[in-house]
Amino acid sequence: MGFQVGFQNITDFAQIGTKDMSFLVEEESWERIPGTLSVSGPSYFNNTPNRGIAQASAMIGPPEFQCNEGKKQELDHQFASKLKGKQISLQVDGFSLFRSGTSEFYSENFYYSPRTAWAPTKRYAPEETFATSTKHALNVANDNCQFNKNVFISGRTDIGGSLKVGGVISCAWLNGQLATARALPAKPFDIKHPSKDGWRLRHVSLEGPEIGVYFRGELQGTNEIELPDYWNDLVDDKTITVHLTPIGSHQNLCYAVARMKDKTSILVNPHGFNTHTIRCSYIVYGERKDLKPLITEYEGNDMFDYPGEDFVKLGGIE
Repeated sequence: MGFQVGFQNITDFAQIGTKDMSFLVEEESWERIPGTLSVSGPSYFNNTPNRGIAQASAMIGPPEFQCNEGKKQELDHQFASKLKGKQISLQVDGFSLFRSGTSEFYSENFYYSPRTAWAPTKRYAPEETFATSTKHALNVANDNCQFNKNVFISGRTDIGGSLKVGGVISCAWLNGQLATARALPAKPFDIKHPSKDGWRLRHVSLEGPEIGVYFRGELQGTNEIELPDYWNDLVDDKTITVHLTPIGSHQNLCYAVARMKDKTSILVNPHGFNTHTIRCSYIVYGERKDLKPLITEYEGNDMFDYPGEDFVKLGGIE
């Protein structure tokens, strides 16, 4: 049976219920904080959702009045318009401490307190494994992303910019393509036919016992074949050979390799005087010097027994 108690002012302590919940252990030196309220049973405030059913120590509901345009609370924050026409059940000015248990928030939450940036970094926090599944929700922009462990992607990945890989690329499909290409007796080059509809064009790569480079063209009105500038650092000039073919009439043609500080040239008929009558085609061959020479024959059971540089592995493909 309920009863009413009327009071106007209690300066130090008010207790509701038979048990004093303001402290756990009685001590002689204990000083009670003025204004303490001790409630040993459930407390209901305003229009709680389940009135009369004890679900927690304190159940707080919205007030029994309707906010309107004239009487709505003027909150000092940028989201005041979002609270228009809504009833606030609980407003806390200051710090709130949740010591244990799980806090569940089922309704819309607004946070209006100042944002603290560069807060202390927490390390070795509780780790959640196999607990989060985010679908169609990850959009990272305007900054770098770093993953310190493996990333597994089961679907398609589209990269709109550059791809930089610092380690080894391991790809079963690519490994198979490379193995097939290296095992073929001839290296085909197959494209759509440039002039016949419904046809294709296939060439086969040249093969030879060296890592070779060539340069070809026609010579007329001069006796100097100027090789590209990059030949100076790319090609060993001691391996250069030249093939000369007269055009239009018979000509006695010979050549000499002119090695200069910044370039290498081929001089045709270097000791002749009628250089303006020279007209010929030429092909200049050389061997690259930035790579170790190719070992044509070697002892072994498969290509992995090759004793020299494996150019596929040097390129970072496993």
